Amino acid sequence: MEKYHIEPYEEPDKSSDFRTEEAYLRAKKKVDALIGFYWHLAVYVVVNIFLIILIGVNSGFSGFGPYATAVFWGIGLVFHFLGVFGPNFLFNKDWEKKKIQEYMDKDREHWE
Repeated sequence: MEKYHIEPYEEPDKSSDFRTEEAYLRAKKKVDALIGFYWHLAVYVVVNIFLIILIGVNSGFSGFGPYATAVFWGIGLVFHFLGVFGPNFLFNKDWEKKKIQEYMDKDREHWE
């Protein structure tokens, strides 16, 4: 089974550029990582709802027992999220620039 299949480009007479193909393969790899994360998240939700209900009904919902799998698997899911979206997902450079500009605007309003 071939994991990455390159579809033909719209312009067959144009010479193939290796940079375009590499960009396509990088984009395909990122999309595959996103799909993998979303499947991981979906399975996490379904399985943990089932386990929490099953363990909770049989032994009670009190204590850490019914939620242990969700907590530890959730830690793994967070690392998978960071691996796919990167550690700067929430606080990237654009966010930093916007916040600096926001504080500068507030400071200017304060002194006017």
